Amino acid sequence: MKKCIFAIVAVALLGLARATSADEKTGVTVDAAKKSVSVDAKVAPRKLEHLKGEQYPIELIASWPHPKGKKAHETVLTFDANPSAVHKALEAVGLKSGKPAKGSAMKDGDPDPKAQGPEVNVFIEVPDGAGGTKRLTLDKVLMDPKTKKAPPKMSFVFTGSALSAPDPNKPDDKKYGADLTGSLICLFPVTDEVVLQTGWTMKEEKFLKLDVRPDVLPKEGTPVKLVIEAK
Repeated sequence: MKKCIFAIVAVALLGLARATSADEKTGVTVDAAKKSVSVDAKVAPRKLEHLKGEQYPIELIASWPHPKGKKAHETVLTFDANPSAVHKALEAVGLKSGKPAKGSAMKDGDPDPKAQGPEVNVFIEVPDGAGGTKRLTLDKVLMDPKTKKAPPKMSFVFTGSALSAPDPNKPDDKKYGADLTGSLICLFPVTDEVVLQTGWTMKEEKFLKLDVRPDVLPKEGTPVKLVIEAK
């Protein structure tokens, strides 16, 4: 009887281990049961010394930190994992990537390209001040710095990254583009070297010069979790 109980417990624990797997090296955790992926991150600095303290509008939700991150001066969070590791984690919860959009490639008169892929929910999990955590949606984190109003409703899609050739002399030697730039989630289709995009186009980029709410987001450098869930 005891052996039978031990066997049942062992199977249950094995199932739990398979349902939730964390890669301590990358900081990416997969919860298959909840169809959720979390990424270790930090609240990004809004001003970087090499840019002489100039502050740029937010265009990314998550990026590698400076100097590796190509857009580290325009991001809400920084993280250290390879974006391709997050891509693989999203596939592990049953999602299939679509196709990223790139507005800068648009010609005059052509319609804005649209990001394609399955919709996901994106949260930032922060300390709640009482020993626990709470989840913030991006509309709670971002604002128009002039009006202090929240941005229009945004949705996120799992696009996957375009492939890029890091060496122009070797155009056929292509890599996962987001692993070259360190861009994970972007608000506007300023780049297709990214893993997730919103449904916004370059038209919105002209009018939405966004910043973070310092009274909502923890101070710069605070460890947080970026959570991506399948809908």
